[in-house]
Amino acid sequence: MESIETKKTIRVFAWASFLNDFGSDMIYPVWPLFVTTYLGANMAVLGLIDGLGEAFVSIAKAISGYWSDRIRKRKVFIWTGYFFGALSRVGYAFTTIWPFLIPFKIFDRVGKIRSAPRDALVADISTEMNRGRHFGLMKSMDNLGAVCGIATCIMLFQYLEYRTLFLLAAFPSLISVYLIYRGIRETKPALSVIHQKMALRVLNGPFRLFLILSSVFALGSFSYSFLLIYAHQGGFRVSFVPVLYLIFTATGALVAYPAGKLSDRIGRKNLVMFSFFLWGSVCLIITMTAHPVAVVLVFVLYGLHKGILETVQKTFVAELSPDAYRATGLGLFQMAIGLCALPASLTAGILWDRIDYAAPFYLSFGLTIMAAILLVFVREKRSVSLIF
Repeated sequence: MESIETKKTIRVFAWASFLNDFGSDMIYPVWPLFVTTYLGANMAVLGLIDGLGEAFVSIAKAISGYWSDRIRKRKVFIWTGYFFGALSRVGYAFTTIWPFLIPFKIFDRVGKIRSAPRDALVADISTEMNRGRHFGLMKSMDNLGAVCGIATCIMLFQYLEYRTLFLLAAFPSLISVYLIYRGIRETKPALSVIHQKMALRVLNGPFRLFLILSSVFALGSFSYSFLLIYAHQGGFRVSFVPVLYLIFTATGALVAYPAGKLSDRIGRKNLVMFSFFLWGSVCLIITMTAHPVAVVLVFVLYGLHKGILETVQKTFVAELSPDAYRATGLGLFQMAIGLCALPASLTAGILWDRIDYAAPFYLSFGLTIMAAILLVFVREKRSVSLIF
């Protein structure tokens, strides 16, 4: 039985995630068009900005995870992270040339300092039998908020300029700040941990292998912006591009909670493998055709992939990490993935500009196969059989 306090904490986190993604996804559907069309940047610049933001946030995640474990506090990192996200959108609203986007993009992504402490707190109050479900619920609320944000973007985009839309997007995250600050009661972990060793020395072999293979996969998992530009160049009108973003986000919202519950039953490793298969399918379809039906299918498969991977991956990492170093493990993992985002998106942009749109997807398909092979050798703590 879950305690009343645990249920309340999960609900508060779920609604805070919903509201924050509501705000951020009022921006994301039009972000690549804002950068390339409104501010006049090319695809390489788009890849640089997206990747640079992820690279900086990755460092912030690792630091916040480490310090969260060291001082045995989670809450302060969480509400502060939401606050940073809100302020960055105000900065976007007043940007007139693309170089000015870089500091605000970094500031936005530094708001992710909330991620490792929040995920560690959720893992701390969960058990092996409900941990996947809790992460699945939060991911579903993330994506549901994104669906509402995208729908709002679609309705308002034809009436509002970018500046007004971005300013409106700051308000939901400010409500998230209030919910976390007022609604979460934090207690320190029972064990006092003194971090005298490098974190990687205390994290086990399966964690390290999963970290490596996830980094390999992340090198080919570039920004969603490339999928939106692919759809636009394939013939979809600018006004319809946010609808495609809505399709993959809604798909992710629908699949995240069932995927989390299923991982509680059959294990995390099986579903991570299946998510790799889905992304590989996306890459193959894109390299073969840009038919409108195929484009829509790409966004459905991408939504399935993201909904499963981002839910189960966090749960898997939390369980592979030692309990006392859980936030550290999550932070290191998110740092590794984030550091790969810069070369992934930048390389994808260069290949797109200098060869053709399919080149980044050929590279990503090869890296996905490598990651899947390495995943076979990861030992899962629970006793389950590999079904994929």
